[in-house]
Amino acid sequence: MKVGRDGLVISLREVGFFDSGSAEVKLKSEPSVARIAKVLEDGPYLVRIEGHTDNVPIHTERFASNWELSTARATEMAKLFITKYDFPPERLSAAGFAELHPAASNRTAEGRALNRRIDIVLVGTPTKAPSQPWTGEAADHLRPEVLKDGVSDPRK
Repeated sequence: MKVGRDGLVISLREVGFFDSGSAEVKLKSEPSVARIAKVLEDGPYLVRIEGHTDNVPIHTERFASNWELSTARATEMAKLFITKYDFPPERLSAAGFAELHPAASNRTAEGRALNRRIDIVLVGTPTKAPSQPWTGEAADHLRPEVLKDGVSDPRK
């Protein structure tokens, strides 16, 4: 987790949530997705799910470019929030940024791995007062040691 220009950012690394070149959320990561959706569901913020890739070109039968892959991943995660976890759709949006907003250098395999991610952004100012503050147990669900499966370490 980190604070970005638009608000709090929860980064989910590709390796924990998607297979390479796929937009299908891994079944094993759904418990982490469920915890994130539940914690954010009753909060006061708009939520934007962003797909990001590295700069290695992709061209498959399904995805002609990194734009399509990043957008499909963000859309699939948004659909999962709505359909499986009853997240309010009026508070949710999805965006694909391809390789244009890297978190690290694309010059190394490690950097490219950090760039392949989904960012869940709590956008701007609250849209309403939360029914309960995000403290204690609710906030604890967002700690990286609680959210395994590729959630980035907040100290980085």
